Amino acid sequence: MKILTLTTILLSLFIHARCLSQSSVERIEPPSWWIGMEHSEIQVMIYGNDLAGLKPHLEYQGVTITKTVLVDNDNYIFIYISIKNTAEAGIVPIFFKDRDGQIVCTVDFEIQSRGKNAATKKGYDNSDVLYLITPDRFANGDLSNDDIKGLHDKVNRSDKWGRHGGDLRGIIDHLDYLEDIGFTAIWLNPLLENNQEKASYHGYSTTDYYKVDPRFGTNEEYKELSVKAEEKGVKIIMDMILNHCGSGHWWMDDLPSNDWINNPKNFFRTNHRRTTLRDPYASDYDRDHFSDGWFVPTMPDLNQRNPLMADYLIQNTIWWIEYLNLAGIRMDTYPYSDMHFMSDWTCAVMEEYPDFNICGEEWSLNPSVLAYWQEGKMNADGYTSCLPGLLDFPIQNALKEALTIEEGWNQGMINLYDMLSNDFQYADPSRHVIFPDNHDMSRIFTQLNEDIDLFKMAMIYFSTMRGTPQFYYGTEILMSNTGDNSHGNIRSDYPGGWVGDKVNAFTNEGLSEKQIEAREFVKELLNWRKSATSVHNGDTLHFIPEDGVYTYFRFNELQKIMVVMNKNAESKEVDLKRFEEVLNTNSEAKDALSGNTIQISDSLSIGPKQALILEIN
Repeated sequence: MKILTLTTILLSLFIHARCLSQSSVERIEPPSWWIGMEHSEIQVMIYGNDLAGLKPHLEYQGVTITKTVLVDNDNYIFIYISIKNTAEAGIVPIFFKDRDGQIVCTVDFEIQSRGKNAATKKGYDNSDVLYLITPDRFANGDLSNDDIKGLHDKVNRSDKWGRHGGDLRGIIDHLDYLEDIGFTAIWLNPLLENNQEKASYHGYSTTDYYKVDPRFGTNEEYKELSVKAEEKGVKIIMDMILNHCGSGHWWMDDLPSNDWINNPKNFFRTNHRRTTLRDPYASDYDRDHFSDGWFVPTMPDLNQRNPLMADYLIQNTIWWIEYLNLAGIRMDTYPYSDMHFMSDWTCAVMEEYPDFNICGEEWSLNPSVLAYWQEGKMNADGYTSCLPGLLDFPIQNALKEALTIEEGWNQGMINLYDMLSNDFQYADPSRHVIFPDNHDMSRIFTQLNEDIDLFKMAMIYFSTMRGTPQFYYGTEILMSNTGDNSHGNIRSDYPGGWVGDKVNAFTNEGLSEKQIEAREFVKELLNWRKSATSVHNGDTLHFIPEDGVYTYFRFNELQKIMVVMNKNAESKEVDLKRFEEVLNTNSEAKDALSGNTIQISDSLSIGPKQALILEIN
């Protein structure tokens, strides 16, 4: 077992530990909790040297130890403590006594008062537009944290797989820019410590679940971002990973138990066959190789069937929500974790925060696969969860194909129409996140063959369709990856985020006219969307596309809009008599973006590769 320094005073995150014997304490997780939580009984994992023979004890009004759990490894103790609503905020000393009853270690655990309205915090919703940022590649606001002693993977901006130096300060410094364009929420790729040997910039190999990677900043700076963003009406969404950690995680050198991770001595890769979870004919072998296999050797697969691990992960999620005042979570690789744990996890989070929001990543183009996971879905096997929504990969792919595949039977715009018609499979399709691209796929401008007219059409679609739209950083300035679809290139640096950049998108310096045009278009569109209530919560009615023209309506009691999309290289005349059930042909409309008035008669002329948003009077 790991032997730690004896008779020492150790500082962990927010925590002081004092030991006067061979036993010592190195970590306590979580480092703190709050009074008045639904989860008032919590697990405290304490790690050090030779702790199993010690007995924890505390004397603090309103706080009691309910049970102590020992594991295979004597260096761990799991203490469950209860915090009553009557307890007062302060430092709770946890004493560890030896067999003679002598106190040999003292650990300080903090309990805090909750922030105002913490229990009723609102999650993101369909009135929001999410801006997805890969922090290492957006802006370097603090040069002093580019390289940190003791952390691997030094900054090398010339290496597309390396760290480039973007950080929390860079995001804080450009909140005005994001607010101005019209984004109301920021989804950040993971910011927690990733002390991996290489390719750690993306953040998906966590090595400390309670600590921001110092190359991004500090926990306090993460909180500062949340506070300053809220002042501008911008919400924060945290990207989380419960399926796996990084091979450099501190516990990998000294696991609590043999079943803390899956297959610790018998590595095999996941087969990625997510359908095995629902396939009535799937073998146990295939199902286990999906759920318990690792992505890669540097991403150990966590065993959420271990109840201690399950409690640890649920509490970690709630801790970050409370600490950062989050408005949402994007859960990475949602189906890869144990499915029953994911049900418990979603329900625990939503029990604590009933108005919160979570989006799960299920990368499938089949709506029935996504639908299985959503709250309210009646599944044949009886499986239920509390997951509000998912990333809508089927709609993303259908839109791309609609704008790039030539028209024909069951192709092009018809595919997009048909895909939306699959919404009957979802318990609530309006809760999904819709998007043109993200950090794992080619930029939408690249997917659309760098055609700015098709790009504008895609922006209009994702800004007016049901669900919450998300755009990847740089989408607004036509960032592309033509010729190189590797992740390192897709996640390229935002121009102007680094001192000395020849192109600066924040100031327009060096941008092409087409890039400026695209950003101004997106800005006008998103700022219009802020007051478009029919898009936020209205009904949807669409009509079968004809000759490459797709028309749909969004409407509620306050507003009705008509969206017409013409993907053809020539103008088209649209017969408006088809839409009489929702459209009065003797009325007037306003072009939402140009402000021009249009008379609604028997037909409408729409230009080549054009999309219109018409506000119907």
